[in-house]
Order: sequence, then structure tokens, then C-alpha cells
Amino acid sequence: MSPAPNWKATAIVNGHVTRLDLSDYVGRYLILVFYPQDFSKICASEINALSDRSYEFRSIQTEIVACSVDSHLSHLTWSKLSRADGGVNLPKIPLIADPTHAIARAYGVLLPDKGHTLRAHFIIDKRGILRHMSVTDTLVGRGTDELLRIVKALQYVDEVEEAVPADWSQPSE
Repeated sequence: MSPAPNWKATAIVNGHVTRLDLSDYVGRYLILVFYPQDFSKICASEINALSDRSYEFRSIQTEIVACSVDSHLSHLTWSKLSRADGGVNLPKIPLIADPTHAIARAYGVLLPDKGHTLRAHFIIDKRGILRHMSVTDTLVGRGTDELLRIVKALQYVDEVEEAVPADWSQPSE
């Protein structure tokens, strides 16, 4: 296990332009989601699904940040567009702008010939350690349930210091 690559970026948070830094998330788990481009049907479906369930992740001390190579101005426009029109309508998760491709390169997900990223996510623990990564084709959307399961499994492993088997789900309380 190694520290996650550091990043600082301009982001859209609650409809406002701000600066975010990986260190802002120390003490919580973070899911850094890469998606190819704003205004894409699959990307909108993912951002909307993650936004709709962000409260479930926050309830287990986990934040989600989405990143693409689009500019913060593109993110701002997309975030104000209604879902019916292909937008993400003020998502409950930050949208990080990576127009220089520095973050995408640092995480190894840039497709330089296409000018955008693969569809990927990285789970970073509360100490800033990269604990999980998944990279997939740009045409396949990710599963929110599986992301939630993996975070819970990592947190459980941290708590009890035991491995969990395939298809593990959190024990009933």
C-alpha cells in the first residue's frame, strides 16, 4: 500500500467554483472517480447515481469526488443543466477540473490519443493510502452498490484486522 498521488484542483461544489486538495479529505475515506467527459449520457448517469446516494457514503465517513479533463467552466455549465436535458443538476459531489491532465496522468488513467480518461475509481483511506482501484472501458458504467460494498469491506478490515471473503457483505448489527 502506498500514498495516493497528491492533487490540487479547481472544482465545482454546490454550484460554486472552489479549490480542493487531497489533504482536505484526511480522516475520511475518499472515492476519486474519473469519468471521460461532461455532457456524456453514461457519465451523467454515473454522476447522478453517485450524487443521489452520496448520503449513504457520507454516513460511513466516505466522500466522493468526480474528476474529468474538462474545465471548471464546463463543469459549472453541466452542473446547472437539468437531468432531463443531459445535465447533472447541482450534484451533491464535487466535480474536479483537470484540463492539464496532471491528475489523470498521476493516476495512470489518461488516454492521450483521445484527450480524456478511462472510466476509473480509486478508494483512498483516511490516512491517504490508496487501497483500491478499478479501471474499465469508457463504455461501461460503474456500479454504485459495488463501490459501497468495497468501502464497507475496507473499513471492516481496518476495524477487525481480518480478511473478508469473496462477495462479503457487512454483518447484520
